[in-house]
Amino acid sequence: MSGVYFYELHEGDDELFSDALLVHEQEFDEERFLELVLEARQRVLGSFEEDTLVEAVAHDLERHHGFVHVDDARLSAAVNISESEGETFLAELSDDDEPEAEADFRSLLVDIDPNELN
Repeated sequence: MSGVYFYELHEGDDELFSDALLVHEQEFDEERFLELVLEARQRVLGSFEEDTLVEAVAHDLERHHGFVHVDDARLSAAVNISESEGETFLAELSDDDEPEAEADFRSLLVDIDPNELN
């Protein structure tokens, strides 16, 4: 069976958490994926220009092993969803021709326990 396989990278501490989602047409077992990540980490450590080490490793895996880093730059469309009627709308994506343009969003992973909200 052919398909795509998803892999995730995590970086963080108690204050800030960063992650990257990677896609590949080939399935790697966990140990082989870890080897690739460790090799990529060695290549970029101390010399990366990305905002985070996770992004640098993800881009290195793209360049050297054919992974696709699924990040906001690859979005074709983004929609803000609201429970309120009329407040669900297309979010503005930044234009590749204007690198300074700010989008209306940035991905952020938040781990919330619904029981702690009350």
